[in-house]
Amino acid sequence: MDRDLTSLAARLRALPPSCGPSRLVAVDGHAGSGKSTFAGRLAGALGGAPVVHTDDLATHDELFAWSGRLREQVLEPLSRGERARYGVYDWVRRGFGEGRGLDPAPVVLVEGVGTGRRVLRPYLACLLWMELPDAHSWARGQRRDGPGMSAFWDGWIPAERAHFAADPSRPYADLLVRQGRTGYEVLVGPSTHT
Repeated sequence: MDRDLTSLAARLRALPPSCGPSRLVAVDGHAGSGKSTFAGRLAGALGGAPVVHTDDLATHDELFAWSGRLREQVLEPLSRGERARYGVYDWVRRGFGEGRGLDPAPVVLVEGVGTGRRVLRPYLACLLWMELPDAHSWARGQRRDGPGMSAFWDGWIPAERAHFAADPSRPYADLLVRQGRTGYEVLVGPSTHT
């Protein structure tokens, strides 16, 4: 396992709880920056920490308006030390399907574009930002999704720009994460310099 991931996992476990008994850790960054892959690897380094994906909470009509669902269905129950249950959006059927349960855990990861937004920061023990420029991230995302998703990306890019212009996450990141050839590198983020 990547030495930086092992070290980061130990660092996160040592933080004080921020959402009931849990340490809520956000993995934010541009679409295509590697958030889901990184969150999965970090969850493994944490011994199987649960991961909430904002793609399960967003919808076609509400790409960034999922904060209320996350707060009501996940954060409020966890903050009381209770099991959370949240609806999962089906991007093909265009509706919410089966719910997913989430028990309080020592560390809970939430990953997705905008997870470091202002309304969520009070619940966070740590905000991680995937340090990859927007154009590079978007190109990776478009290659991943293929030409059939080009219309989606035509709408996504201006929506993401508008979101981060109004509510930036990176300036508040505790740690920056870069993916290198041999693994992940974790750097001190901008919020620790203020």
